[in-house]
Amino acid sequence: MRQISQNYKTGELAIVEVAAPRAPHRGILVETRVSLISAGTERTLVDLARKNLLAKARARPDLVKRVIEKARREGPLAALDAVRAKLDLPIPLGYSLAGRVLETGADSPGFARGERVACAGAGYANHAELNVVPRNMAVKIPDAVSDEEAAFVTVGAIALHGVRLVEPSLGAVVAVIGLGLIGQIAASLLSAHGCEVVGIDVDPEKVKRAIERGAVAGAVVDRDDCAEAVRAASQGRGADAVVITASSDSNAPLVLAGELARDRARVSVVGLLPLGVPRSTYYEKELSLVVSRSYGPGRYDPAYEEGGQDYPIGYVRWTEARNLDAVLLAIARKRLDVASLITHRFPFEGALDAYEVITGARHEPHLGVLLTYAGAPGATAPSPTAVAPRGADGPLGVSILGTGAFATSVLLPALAQIDGTRLDAAVSRRGLSARHVATRAGAQVAASLDELLARPSTEAVIIATRHALHASQAATALAAGRDVFLEKPAATNEADLAKLLEVAAASGRRLLVGFNRRFAPFARQLKAAFDGRRSGLIMTARINAGFIPPGNWVVDPVEGGGRVVGEACHFIDLFSYWADALPVRVSAHGLGGTGAYDGADNLVVGLEFADGSVASLVYTSMGDPGLGKELYEVIGQRTMARIDDWRGLSITRGGHTRLSRALRADKGHTEELRQFVQMCRNGGPSPIPLASIAATTRATFAIEQARASRATIEL
Repeated sequence: MRQISQNYKTGELAIVEVAAPRAPHRGILVETRVSLISAGTERTLVDLARKNLLAKARARPDLVKRVIEKARREGPLAALDAVRAKLDLPIPLGYSLAGRVLETGADSPGFARGERVACAGAGYANHAELNVVPRNMAVKIPDAVSDEEAAFVTVGAIALHGVRLVEPSLGAVVAVIGLGLIGQIAASLLSAHGCEVVGIDVDPEKVKRAIERGAVAGAVVDRDDCAEAVRAASQGRGADAVVITASSDSNAPLVLAGELARDRARVSVVGLLPLGVPRSTYYEKELSLVVSRSYGPGRYDPAYEEGGQDYPIGYVRWTEARNLDAVLLAIARKRLDVASLITHRFPFEGALDAYEVITGARHEPHLGVLLTYAGAPGATAPSPTAVAPRGADGPLGVSILGTGAFATSVLLPALAQIDGTRLDAAVSRRGLSARHVATRAGAQVAASLDELLARPSTEAVIIATRHALHASQAATALAAGRDVFLEKPAATNEADLAKLLEVAAASGRRLLVGFNRRFAPFARQLKAAFDGRRSGLIMTARINAGFIPPGNWVVDPVEGGGRVVGEACHFIDLFSYWADALPVRVSAHGLGGTGAYDGADNLVVGLEFADGSVASLVYTSMGDPGLGKELYEVIGQRTMARIDDWRGLSITRGGHTRLSRALRADKGHTEELRQFVQMCRNGGPSPIPLASIAATTRATFAIEQARASRATIEL
């Protein structure tokens, strides 16, 4: 299928071929018929991408701060690599469309093949022939609403939520500042509520259009007296509410809103602008200011948007999906006219011409710019096939499943440094990042794991998807006769782990899990410092993990498995490597009390190993992010060794300390993949035995049990 992609580094737009996606478990696969280009939002994205690096940094100081913190922790070279990888990723554009359901997921009640649906969401409702859409981001289209009208559903919901926040009532005077597409819709929705609307914009034609659509008055900024226009419409009282739908580089719309508002009025900010509040005006009038969060409750909540969890209507009347429904109903009942806002229609093949209009390269007045699609058939997946024979000296064909940030910034650059390999194919959930990865490496794009395994030229598979998928995907690849590099964790529950181990043992293929730290140069040097020891080791690790918001998939107990299962496995494996022994006993104590931090990712873990070694793992999300993330100390036989964030190693013995420093934090990723490739080519054993993978993974499960029960768990 085809999709619009933008290069974030250069700003270049292109229509690209990507693999056709499949319906997700809690969603639908939609064939796009019409999509709407949001002139304001998408122009901002395109303009930002076209800026040079310095201008991008000025526009996103929050990201600059993260880069600086990474440079402090891991060194400037690692930070530079991360920036390059981020800039190199393609961006999907679009977030509002109408189409037809091609496939439904297993847990998507209420949708049927062939139904017309309107879809919302950046990353979901893209300008693409096919889109994978979660069930809470799609609503059915009433018969009285055309596909073109339904394509306005997202911008309509954005306007509606901004309107709801000012609590409109019959007879209230409401000023709308900014009469672009969302502003025109907001003005119409306010009129439908029975409000007296005053439309304000810098463009006289947009003000005229708003009046023609039902506004009682209008004013042109820098030409008319906007405050006088509002006073005239409100019998001198001022606006009961102000909705700001303008986007601006300055806080001028916020200043103007304060001037227009009556005492104790409400101001809703929908547009993108600096929130420099003029305190004197807002204080003296005791104004209520709220920043509208897109199109309603549920937005940016992964449990709602991706997990499919709804909010009870008795507690949250107007969720994201209910706002989408309300917009379509308003169109169907003729309370909202969006058809008259359409100024341009382009076939999907002419999308680049459409972007010339919205970016100003073609000087044409515009509001609603639509892309129309002829339709694209879905693809059927072929069956897995046996591996094709490879010559002894030929490169190893490696394919990757999952092309997110970690895969593209860490795993694939590491693989590229290893001789005797070639990337054969790539798969991602939505196809665009896989297409980008494949193009750069001269590889192919596959739509699914089954399609990837149908390629005889794929001899080994790297799996870097979300944690809950790891065990089942690895088992499928192993059963199909492929060697597998599985990014940690191996599994998120005992049943999945048992199945994976069973398939791995029966398949005759090799499995390596991404416990990379044991392959780091400093880890190996530390281990060598204790060669010949006759007693166990005392090992400690302090992990300053950083805070992850509760809604993130990593901490979701189902999809991510939680931070202990998803990340603590790294450090348990490292302890096992240093001890040359498996963990046999686990205890854990989580942070008590209440607050923003809890015991799930703030805990102290005790581990005992079969050789008598012991370890203490302090894992916390409460630390200062400017401090290093990982600190290790190992003590044994009058020797002490310390690793500081993989950039410094000290070994002290006999009163003398030997120091080693590194410009770049090397956590062993490249060496780990090199050994994986060597294992695949030579048929040797995995550098991490299955028994060790199993013991480490089960130790993470035991930590969760020990934390909950406050008991020591035998493995």
